[in-house]
Parts: sequence; structure tokens; C-alpha cells
Amino acid sequence: MRGEFIAVWPETWREIWELLSMIGPDDLYCELYRDLASALKVKPSIEELADIIVDPTRSMEALQKIRAEDLQGERSVVSFFEGAHATLDDLDGDALSNHYFNLLDAFIEKFSLRYDLRRPCVLCPTLPGVFASLLRELRDVTSRDAHLASLMGDFENAIRDLRTDCSDGRIKTCIQKQVNLLEAIGRTCPGVTRKTLGAICDQRTTWPHLEVKEAMKSLYGFTSDYPGIRHGGTAANAIRAIDMRDMVAMSILLAGFTPYLTDQLDPDVVFRGPR
Repeated sequence: MRGEFIAVWPETWREIWELLSMIGPDDLYCELYRDLASALKVKPSIEELADIIVDPTRSMEALQKIRAEDLQGERSVVSFFEGAHATLDDLDGDALSNHYFNLLDAFIEKFSLRYDLRRPCVLCPTLPGVFASLLRELRDVTSRDAHLASLMGDFENAIRDLRTDCSDGRIKTCIQKQVNLLEAIGRTCPGVTRKTLGAICDQRTTWPHLEVKEAMKSLYGFTSDYPGIRHGGTAANAIRAIDMRDMVAMSILLAGFTPYLTDQLDPDVVFRGPR
């Protein structure tokens, strides 16, 4: 599940619009289609729109026929859902708009979408949604380069292997594969000539504060010094054996530094979703 409305748009008819029509006025679909028209890739002409929204039956049929691929993108869909609340409130008051709010909230919960719904009707990205978006965008970036795609595949396969074997050796492999991926991503940036992740960090100028850069370099130092992750390491510096808490923590921490290591990730898209 992508966690976005556009991926589950076909379900909105049964879960929201059809149920809303049970208490809505006759021109409900007319007003909804008028709003949704601005979110379409190919917008109807003024004449076409007028012919549709003057007829409740045609409006219902037009709304029902819209497919996810007909829509501009996630942000346009989000704007439509937010704006529909005010439209419904103007159309038939609080009873209709509040019923819509509850249906929309239930829809988000049912399909595990990447938003929290707040009053009056504001869709706010959630932290899990932002992190899932970051990983999806990272997968998209790596898919454009054969070498990066191979390293991304290695990392994802290492994660999958933990399903049957979560030994410290497998966990070390996961961490190693992720660092290899970040290192390769960093090398693709303009102006980067160094090869190791620590040196790449020194060449990047994206850091908001020296300590943020040092934090990334310290994590890299850990993967280089802990025995068996990237190198033989220093046995005396290992406080305990690697376990699953380290896999979870390191995967999240290392992924979180990705936007500093590449210019190909759009942080606005990661936060708000595709345009």
C-alpha cells in the first residue's frame, strides 16, 4: 500500500460518495464533480462542465467513471478532499459536512493512508507516512541507475533474509548493505570526489549544523569499527552483540540521513506526497 488517496481512489465511490448521497440533496454529485474537475489531468471545457453539473444523473455518472489515472496527482486529490468539506457545508449544512468528515476519517483508517484528519477538514501527513514516502522516493531515485538499483536490491534482500534468520551476522549484513547504498548515492552528487561515506560527508554542503554531519560520520565510524560489519573492526570496542534493536535503529537512522547525501530527493514531495 502506498498510503496515498490516489492509489485507492476507486474505493472512494463505495466507501464515501455513495454513502454520502443517502443523506445528501439531489445536487450533491453536481457540486462534487464541479470541485473534482479542477483535479483532472484533462479538464472539461466550460461548456462540457456546465452540461454535466446541471444534471444530477450525468454528474453522478461522470464522478463514478473517474479513474485514478485521470487525476493530476496526490496533492490535487488532497486539495479536493479538503475543499469538499466546505462545499458540502455550504450545500446542506453541518449534518452533511460532518457525515463526510466521519466517512473520510474512516476511509483513511481502513486503508492505512498517510494522513491524520483534523477539524475542520485538514489532511496532515503522518510521521509513518513521511518515512514510507522517503523510502519510496529513495527506491525511485535508485531505480534510475543500474548500480544504485543493484545496491538497493541487495539491501532489501538482506532485510527479507531476516525473516528466517535474524542472527547477528545477518543483521550486520543489513547494516553493511545500507551503508554501501548510501556511499554509492553520495558519490553520484556533483562535486563529490571521495569514495568513503565519511569523506563524502565532508564534501557535502547540505548540513544545517556541524553536529548533524558529525552524527552521520559517527554512525559510519561505528559500521567501520564494529567487528564484522564493514571491516574486522576493533573487538575491544564492541560493548555487546548486535541484535534486532540495532537493525531497527540503524535502518531508520541511516535512512534519515539520505536527504543530505543526494540532491535527487525532493523533501517537499517526501512530506506532502507527489504533485
